Amino acid sequence: MTRSVATLALAHSEWTARQSIHFDKVEQLVGPHRARRSAGISHPVHDFLFTYYNFKPAQLRRWHPGYGVALENGSSYAEFSGYRVDESGCATVDDSVLERRRNTVEFVGNLLSRTASRPAVLGCFGLHEWAMVYRGGEEAIRHQAVPLRLGFAGTDAVVESLPLKCTHFDAFRFFTPDAAPKNALTLVRETQIDYEQPGCLHAGMDLYKWAFKLLPLVDSDLVMKCFEHALLARELDMRASPYDLSEYGYSPIAIETPAGRAEYVRQQQQLADRAMPLRAALTKQCQVLLEM
Repeated sequence: MTRSVATLALAHSEWTARQSIHFDKVEQLVGPHRARRSAGISHPVHDFLFTYYNFKPAQLRRWHPGYGVALENGSSYAEFSGYRVDESGCATVDDSVLERRRNTVEFVGNLLSRTASRPAVLGCFGLHEWAMVYRGGEEAIRHQAVPLRLGFAGTDAVVESLPLKCTHFDAFRFFTPDAAPKNALTLVRETQIDYEQPGCLHAGMDLYKWAFKLLPLVDSDLVMKCFEHALLARELDMRASPYDLSEYGYSPIAIETPAGRAEYVRQQQQLADRAMPLRAALTKQCQVLLEM
């Protein structure tokens, strides 16, 4: 299939203005990472957004209008996979992309809808990072250049003193063998859709993953909003972790204390509230795509 039906047309001046704004925003958020990478400097908080999620800064920088949008004088998009340019010079995402990706759109829409249907479960206290180290010794350290705030024994003691209530498979799968049986749920990939819930920090962070996996069918404005949310979630994630990140300017949220746990829950709720409209917008885009 090589046709493409546009439901919205953007004048060249309009879409290039939006593209320019997008470029500037990406540069502001990604520029420091790119500079560090060029200098061979790692960052234990922000690198995760480009290594674990495996979406390159150059890919994030590319602006996509979304499916059904025609770009006037958009011949430059002919070089991008999934686009076609008609005789008038208008560029659109080709219908074949939606046909090939329909199963993915359906999966993402279903996962996000099921997640949103559940009440937010708070109070996990970010213990997944602690469970990834529990009784694992040096081999379990995920950030070799960053010390543990409480040392190995202190980290193990925190895991043993608090219940593990992780609901996110992609965090649970990195638990050490000694930590996994302590979790309230035994999580597997096949039942991921049954346990994802909107209070989970990683479920909110993964909105970025689901958004960029749907490119170019969804628009880059939504992808960037999800990226910004993932950045905030990652920072809370690591501030509550067992690692001492003071060298990088992050004060710890000491979840080993009652005050620290209360602060974590407060910020976790704020992020859950922030993720809600993003999840709804991405779910809506999936629904619209499936109706086309």
